[in-house]
Amino acid sequence: MRTLKAYLQLTRPANLVTALADILAGLAIAGYTFADASAWPLLGATLGLYGGGVVMNDVFDAELDAIERPERPIPSGKVSVQAGRIMGLALLAMGIILANRVGFQSGLVALLIALSTIVYNRWAKHHFFMGPLVMGLCRGGNLLLGMSIFSGAIPQWGWLAIVPIVYIGAITMISQDEVHGGKQKTLYLAAFLYLSVSLTQLLVGYSQGNLMATVPFVLLHLWLIGRPLWNALQNPIGPLIGKAVKAGVISLIVMNASWCMVFGLWPVALAVLGLLPISLGLAKAFAVT
Repeated sequence: MRTLKAYLQLTRPANLVTALADILAGLAIAGYTFADASAWPLLGATLGLYGGGVVMNDVFDAELDAIERPERPIPSGKVSVQAGRIMGLALLAMGIILANRVGFQSGLVALLIALSTIVYNRWAKHHFFMGPLVMGLCRGGNLLLGMSIFSGAIPQWGWLAIVPIVYIGAITMISQDEVHGGKQKTLYLAAFLYLSVSLTQLLVGYSQGNLMATVPFVLLHLWLIGRPLWNALQNPIGPLIGKAVKAGVISLIVMNASWCMVFGLWPVALAVLGLLPISLGLAKAFAVT
């Protein structure tokens, strides 16, 4: 049982729920009616892609984690590096295969996501600019994966993937300081990027005639990410920055619910919002960052 928990911990279960929210948001943007079961492989695909990505993160960081986070499954000896590598690659392959069942476009997006996770974990992670950018591309690709259910959705709405790229870029940027502490200017830049994300959602909501319905979701998102970020700004130490990162990741669910509301699908928006307590519950049992 302890070994099973260690393997589950590698996949960051609380974060996996946020990946499901990405797909649901992408489906909503594409105008999917949710009446056809053909979208289910995309939900399975994102679990494989995201799970595989975070497992490979711990594989590549095994030596560093032995110093900074010795309690994690691999440095603690609960999971070997080789077992983690096999698990991560198998999950990534599963994600690509499941996405390809929906269509060539979905399979291609999944492949690009998988490659981006490898690039991030192997080369870009510790670079101040490339790290946030490549991680943002992974999350933006996840939104595109949901849109890929219809071939015409990405040409029309694919530019919206810039929003999660910016948002995750901000989170990744501040996460680089969650162990040793950081600088206020980095946190202020993250706050600016967060606000730009919310403003974009409001503007698109206005263009779709759903501004007033979108506002409560956007305000909830700002409140959830704003409180811990403000605390970190007052005292930019590692633990407070870690809480800001955790809030940013889990609050992706609310950001995705906002996208559903932007496009007028309030039942889907509420369903996505219902994933939040699930993610919060898992976050109590498993690490988020």
